[in-house]
Amino acid sequence: MKLMRRRLLLAAGGLTVLAACGTEKQVPVQPAEIESASTCDLDGMLLADYPGPKAQIFYAGDARPHWFCDTVEMFHTLLRPEQARPVRAVFVQDMALADWDRPRGHWFDATKGVYVLGSKRRGPMGPAIGSFRDAAGARAFMDSHGGKMLAYAEVTPEMVDICGGASSDGRM
Repeated sequence: MKLMRRRLLLAAGGLTVLAACGTEKQVPVQPAEIESASTCDLDGMLLADYPGPKAQIFYAGDARPHWFCDTVEMFHTLLRPEQARPVRAVFVQDMALADWDRPRGHWFDATKGVYVLGSKRRGPMGPAIGSFRDAAGARAFMDSHGGKMLAYAEVTPEMVDICGGASSDGRM
């Protein structure tokens, strides 16, 4: 379990510099913004149609973001044992600033955030993990919606099981 969390931290530790012979510097990755046609890489859902925090992963050798309709799917993807692709950057939305029902903007490095698990708020696939840039934003959210605050490295595979998630989506 510790090895998996360590791997997650190393794989997605903000910007992984992949330099050839140490002489070539990688350009820092900037988060993209959700467009009307942006879809989730796991299930094809249109991101703009659903509430809750979104996520994007940038893999080495791929300039485009891989979108996720919620942070649960992002963590599920990163924590899978078969996830071996080098990760350049991972971004999530600060839900202290973004509108939960129509989140846009407010992206930050996912590895530096805090997360709220077990709140009353729902995402596109059911239970959501709220993402926050800092503990103050997470605490304010917890005061209204409950839940438990976790650091990025404290999220475990058992917390992000996506089996049966589609059954929670009333629009499907």
